[in-house]
Amino acid sequence: MMIETDVLFSHLKEEDWLKRDAETILTHVSSGKLGEVRVSREVIHELYYLLARTGHRPADILSKVGALTRIANLSWVATTTDDDLLALSLITTYGLSSVFDSYHAAACLLQDPDHTMVSTDETYDKIPRIKRVDPRRLAEQIREEGRKGTRRTP
Repeated sequence: MMIETDVLFSHLKEEDWLKRDAETILTHVSSGKLGEVRVSREVIHELYYLLARTGHRPADILSKVGALTRIANLSWVATTTDDDLLALSLITTYGLSSVFDSYHAAACLLQDPDHTMVSTDETYDKIPRIKRVDPRRLAEQIREEGRKGTRRTP
């Protein structure tokens, strides 16, 4: 399973419509309940641009992104030349408009055995072999499992 930028960006923001779900997922990741979860290192580049655009200073960006890299069970995967070429091919083949999305998709296809991307971005639905999981749905499943696990019979 890979987590895409939207979940991590929501986690870093003070307020966001996806923040509660991002927090639920990342808490579950850090506890090890989802196993090893991957993140393309291209997310760091994308987060830099997003955070800079929202007024964050470079030192703040370094601090925030550095904290993300220390989340337990979150594995940051480097891109390879194969990822680069596949990313360019995905842009051409599926008309992806974001180079970041194409890199995340390439990493998901080449480096994630499940080919599963946790993202709200429907762009990934265009690409065969990638299974997109909406983080809102995943977070709700996690919360529901928690409720079932904490219920006691009278």
